[in-house]
Amino acid sequence: MKPSINTFFGAFILLFVFSAPLWAQEADMNTSESKPVKNTFGSIWIIDNQTVAVPFKGNFEFDIQHRFGIVKNGYDDLFGLYAPSNIRLGFGYVPIEKLMIGFGITKTNLTWDVNVKYAILRQMTSGGSPLSVTYFGNAAIDTRDKDYFTNPEVLVTTDRLSFFHQLLFARKFSDKISLQLGASLSHFNTVEAFKNPQNEIIDKYQNDHFAIALSGRYKISPVTNILINYDQPVTTHEVLDPQPNISFGLEITTSSHQFQIFAGNFYNITPQRNNVFNNNRFQDGAFLIGFNMTRLWSL
Repeated sequence: MKPSINTFFGAFILLFVFSAPLWAQEADMNTSESKPVKNTFGSIWIIDNQTVAVPFKGNFEFDIQHRFGIVKNGYDDLFGLYAPSNIRLGFGYVPIEKLMIGFGITKTNLTWDVNVKYAILRQMTSGGSPLSVTYFGNAAIDTRDKDYFTNPEVLVTTDRLSFFHQLLFARKFSDKISLQLGASLSHFNTVEAFKNPQNEIIDKYQNDHFAIALSGRYKISPVTNILINYDQPVTTHEVLDPQPNISFGLEITTSSHQFQIFAGNFYNITPQRNNVFNNNRFQDGAFLIGFNMTRLWSL
């Protein structure tokens, strides 16, 4: 079933309408001079998703994202802590205001990525935009030996590439509550094929995959936040059955550090792989513990 643009437009409208009754409650954020709302989120990450946040010009960021194994094996692997884990090391820089560029490498498939993030609109304290809108995109390359691929004899470099595009819409309702909606497109240049019972060769999954994500933050102290996140696949595939991601956790922030620890069922870290290849069902106990750590420097 092909998703329509109305799927994403409708979800965005719901968020916009839901926010309308709360606008009048934000007098504490309004000033006589309209300025961008600060600290909608405490980090560029909210568990497995990006947020609308872009650091200030001249900031350099180092990220460590770690995912342990699933917990359902119990004590056999200490609830996933000793199971095979996944990790990404990432680096980002803000060369001009509202634009962040970066790169990173993820353990799964030795995946290198380059990424860009741009704050299109910022929520204003009075007048102006009622929402923050940010674009995030990446290009990733699977750098494993060619023998890992289905048809190594015909493999070319472009077969290794995948891409991710996401529009993020967020609103800070009060000093405590922020919500965000994301609509994403994942694209893989090459997809695997198989023979069905009729001996026809068909793709296991489509090149393009649409998904939506809803995230939220609730501030419980000046440096501590509760985080929630839900990712819902929209595109259906011939063989793959991507599972939704449900995650929740705790965030501790300072001016230059952010630490998030959480439980969820995304393992792959690279967003296009998370959205297309996640087969962990939260309700079956196939969830895992993860953490994100970021460090900011002002250069």
